[in-house]
Amino acid sequence: MRGWLLLGACAPAAAASPDAAPDAALQLSVAPGQAASARVQPDGGIVVQLPSGRQQRLAGVADADGAAWLSAEDIDFDGSPELVARAQVGMVNEAVAVYRYDPGQQQLVALRAITHGNDQCGNLMGLTVDAGNRLLSSTCRSGPMWYVDQYRFDGARLYLYRAERMLMVGDALEAFVLVRQTAESGPLAVWSTFDVAGKVVETAIADGLVAPRGRAPLLAVSGQVVPARLPLYAKPGDTTTRRYLLQDDRVELLDEADGWIKVRYNNPRRGAVLGWVNVHGR
Repeated sequence: MRGWLLLGACAPAAAASPDAAPDAALQLSVAPGQAASARVQPDGGIVVQLPSGRQQRLAGVADADGAAWLSAEDIDFDGSPELVARAQVGMVNEAVAVYRYDPGQQQLVALRAITHGNDQCGNLMGLTVDAGNRLLSSTCRSGPMWYVDQYRFDGARLYLYRAERMLMVGDALEAFVLVRQTAESGPLAVWSTFDVAGKVVETAIADGLVAPRGRAPLLAVSGQVVPARLPLYAKPGDTTTRRYLLQDDRVELLDEADGWIKVRYNNPRRGAVLGWVNVHGR
């Protein structure tokens, strides 16, 4: 079930829908045989008329004019819709609040995600729903960079499944490993996949503007070694090694830490070889 209505202190009735009254409220079914209605208030809050007959006030979200989009969407993939409020903030970002009906409390409860501080956007900004893969995506822009956080449910708990962080080595990488990009390529970023406890289970360096698809393993970009011999260390900070990559060896880029890049080289005889390359020159 999905319904949309634009509501706000300054929003005319025609902006909501051709047939909507100025004080129209969004109707949604919170449980079988139980309906609720929601209306945005002038200060951006939401007043909900619950099935029990009592009212509940929610914080909601709002743009500079106190307006918000309300919708009924199945966010947690259980077949029943949640109340979703959306509002434009700034020039490009969209604030989103999601409320689920709790039968025990007989009221709506804000949906909060477990992120362990690894998310980039905060909350569920720019929320999109991928029902086929049972994924939620949050998008936001900070400075010149667009970020994507992806979420999954573990039972009733929503947790951060994937996130990205900008590659910090900048142009220094080109002197060690050359990654060929096109005019359409975005800046490189480290994508990480997390379990519900916040543990990193995989990483890959890839286009920061192209989100991973579904639940498939992360795909790392590859590049060619530039120096005649490039030391390959066991971990960041090491100063000695007996391993080297050779010029034109092709490696996959997996992670970045303090000016070091983790790579994987597929040795024809020994298989995958993992190690770290020092690209900060210190």
